[in-house]
Amino acid sequence: MKQHYVMPVGVDDFRQVREKYYYVDKTDFIKKLIDGHAAATLITRPRRFGKTLAMSMLYYFFTLKEAERNRVLFEGTKVEAAGERYMAEQGTKPVVFLSLKDIKENSMGDMLEAFASLMKKAYQSFRYLLESEVLYPEDKESFQAVLSGKVSKVELQYSLSNLTDYLARYHKKNVLVLIDEYDAPIQAAWDNDYYPEAINFVRNYLSSVLKSNPHLDFAVLTGVLRIAKESIFSSLNNLKVASVAAGGLEEVMGFTHAEIEQMAKDFGVPEKYEEIKAWYDGYNFSGREMYNPWSVVSYFENNCQAAAYWVNTSGNSILSQLLENATVAQTNELTELMEVIIYSDISENSDALYSMLLNTGYLTMADYPDPYTGDDCTMRIPNWEIQTLFKKEVMRYLTGIGSDAKMLKKLLSSLLTGKAADFEAELSGFLCAMASFYDTGAKENFYHGLVLGLLATLMPRFEVVSNREAGYGRFDIAIFPGKNQTAGALLEFKVAESEGEMTIRAKEALAQIEENAYTAEFERRGVSDVWQYGIAFCGKKCHIERKAQE
Repeated sequence: MKQHYVMPVGVDDFRQVREKYYYVDKTDFIKKLIDGHAAATLITRPRRFGKTLAMSMLYYFFTLKEAERNRVLFEGTKVEAAGERYMAEQGTKPVVFLSLKDIKENSMGDMLEAFASLMKKAYQSFRYLLESEVLYPEDKESFQAVLSGKVSKVELQYSLSNLTDYLARYHKKNVLVLIDEYDAPIQAAWDNDYYPEAINFVRNYLSSVLKSNPHLDFAVLTGVLRIAKESIFSSLNNLKVASVAAGGLEEVMGFTHAEIEQMAKDFGVPEKYEEIKAWYDGYNFSGREMYNPWSVVSYFENNCQAAAYWVNTSGNSILSQLLENATVAQTNELTELMEVIIYSDISENSDALYSMLLNTGYLTMADYPDPYTGDDCTMRIPNWEIQTLFKKEVMRYLTGIGSDAKMLKKLLSSLLTGKAADFEAELSGFLCAMASFYDTGAKENFYHGLVLGLLATLMPRFEVVSNREAGYGRFDIAIFPGKNQTAGALLEFKVAESEGEMTIRAKEALAQIEENAYTAEFERRGVSDVWQYGIAFCGKKCHIERKAQE
């Protein structure tokens, strides 16, 4: 009889997943930590990549609380198969597990209250310490103050550090500290204009626990971003960072190719593997390709219906602000990401916008250049899902097309049906509305980026390709028809020195398409109908020449 599996959509408690849902075994993470770990490890991954579930798994494995009951959760897993040396570590440590993901307050005062409530709950779970003779009277007084919620800002900063002290003394064992989504309060502070105050508090709160704490066994933190510029971790020389670009631990969050193949077999749909790969694969973590787990789980839960499940429910306002203030050069580079983008030293956070896009999962690394040569690295959009979301969540900030949907629809319709005059009129309208003369001073690359951004909305129904070699040269933009689509299009751009020169330059661009046989790639794909456009720009105006269909 075929086994029925249920996917754990939105479930991040390890016990619940193991007892009720389909589980992809990630217990190798435990083995890696036992084999060797830093005093503190920070793992950064995009939202909904299984960070909380991984931390919950560590809690259930290591905690002293209900150790015998928890041991059952690891039966048949990789860590059990690794041998008794590893299972001997199960249920052996006092563990403090905190999640900061819900601390998203509107003011500094509210943030402090949220931290006080968080620590109150943490202390309540260790109330037995109050009955111990290990705690001094002044310790019990401080303990009671946290339980009452009446603590000063300074006392609150040291409340987690003090808790590790109390637990280590009581159990005569150092403490494992797990902090999930450590950066959530900081992002909320950015959104609500109390960022400097929040940085100071969170830095002191973490440093008191992670730096030179004799009661700490080790700590694991997760988040989306590594907040480094403001030196939140500057005083920690014992911090290991496993980011999306470097640092190892690539497979502990997200799914591998082998895991996806097994999942497709278990659900009886091995033929769906290529579709899953196209939509949800493509994240490159330190050279290892990984799948987005939230989207894959949602895909199976929705009867294998491919869709963009990775919706933005986290309100990433930092990303929004960076995009809204993107420079002209960044706008051009980001629109060219419909193909690839070259940007220097992204792994060192040299530019906040691109680092944000990389860390939040909109982009991924395509290669890892030698750090000693100073070569550029290549970034790309990971997969079809993000290609779809990219145009909705990123391109709208860069093109400003949100209020001109009808205008854009008419432009695209004209382009794809060969109505050159209408196409020219609509494109001129966008240029007039969106481009300043300062922008157009960027010459051809500005116009290229603008048009590419507008065409991004055709995906994934069409494949939009930029600067690809074909025939005897490299075309500017090609639009390849997808399933149930017929005609494609080729666009070649020129910039005229004057309006009177635009017709000549547009005809030159059209001739270049034929001279360099740019249609070769269409012929290879079996596409016979290709609209060919030569487009000349001058300031806020354009002129379009179209080759007549044979």
